[in-house]
Amino acid sequence: MAPTHGSFAHSLSRRRLLAFGAATLGAASLGTPAHASTTATGTRPDVIALPDGFRPEGIAVGRGPYAYLGSLGDGSIYRADLRTGEGRIVSQGPGTSSVGLELDGRGRLFVAGRDAGARVVDVRSGEILASYPLAATTPTFTNDVFLTPRTAWFTDSYQPRLYALPLGRRGELPPADDVVRLTLSGDWVQGAEGSVNANGITRTPDGSALLVVQSGVGALHRVDARTGLTRLVDLGDAAPLTNGDGLLRVGRTLYVVQNRQNAVDVFTLAADGRSGVFRRRITDPDFDVPTTVARWGDRLYLPNARFTTTPTPDTPYSVVAVPA
Repeated sequence: MAPTHGSFAHSLSRRRLLAFGAATLGAASLGTPAHASTTATGTRPDVIALPDGFRPEGIAVGRGPYAYLGSLGDGSIYRADLRTGEGRIVSQGPGTSSVGLELDGRGRLFVAGRDAGARVVDVRSGEILASYPLAATTPTFTNDVFLTPRTAWFTDSYQPRLYALPLGRRGELPPADDVVRLTLSGDWVQGAEGSVNANGITRTPDGSALLVVQSGVGALHRVDARTGLTRLVDLGDAAPLTNGDGLLRVGRTLYVVQNRQNAVDVFTLAADGRSGVFRRRITDPDFDVPTTVARWGDRLYLPNARFTTTPTPDTPYSVVAVPA
C-alpha cells in the first residue's frame, strides 16, 4: 500500500499522540556480493566493503549479526554479515534516497527517504509495505528515524518539525491521515533555508523526552514529544557538535557522529537528558565522512558516506568497525 499525507495535526493523530506520547517514550530501551577487507579483529572484519557506487548513509543492526544499509543513490537496501563482511542487496531501491534507518522486531525497516518522506520495507522479502510523504510543505528532507514501542519518529532537516507515525498495539502501520507533524519551539532556532537542521534522533535514558541534534549549529536539543518544546542540552565545556549527524544511545552513554569531522564524541547523559558530560572522542584512520552509527556486541559500525568525494558508479564505499 502507499498512503499519502494527511492534514496538519490531524485531530485523531493528535489525540493519540498526546494520549500515549509519554508512554511511548517511557521504556528504556539480490545483487553482486561485496567482501570484507582482509584487516580483521579475530574473525570479524574491521572494514566491510560495499558495492562500488552504493553511496551509504544510514545503518541499522537487529538482533542477529546483520547490518542493513541504505543507498543515497537509488534507495536500495544492502545487508552485510558483520561476521564475514559478505552481503547482498535485499531490497531494490525505488529510485529515491534511503537516509536514516531503524529496524523493528518484526523484520521491518523504517526508512527516512529525504524528499520522498518515509517508507517501510520488509527485509525478508524486500517488499515496500508502506510509503508516507510526511511533509505538508517544501522544501523537505526527511533525514533520520527512531522507533519507540508505539511511534516511529522522523526528523526533517529543512523544516522545524518532527513527524510521528503512531503504531498499533501489535505494531500495525498507520493510515496516512494518522501522521502527526510536531513543530519544534522553545530553544529551537531554524537555520537558513537549505542548511541542515534537525538530523539524528534518539531518546533520553529515562524515556521522558526525545534528543535531536541540530547539525548546522552543532547543538543537542531535548524535545518534549507531546508539545515540541525544546531545550538545549547542557554539555558543559564540550566543543560544539559540528556537523552532528547520527545519534546512538546505550544506557546513559550517547554517541554523536560528526560526519565531516571524522569523529564520534561520547557523552554520559543525566537520566532525564537535560545535561551531559563529555568523555572521549573516537577517531579512526579509515573514517571517510561517517554519517551514523550502530552497535553489535562490543563494536560500533559506521558507514563512510564520503561526502567530500565526487560519487561515480565506480567509487568504493565501506563500513568501518571500531571498539565501543
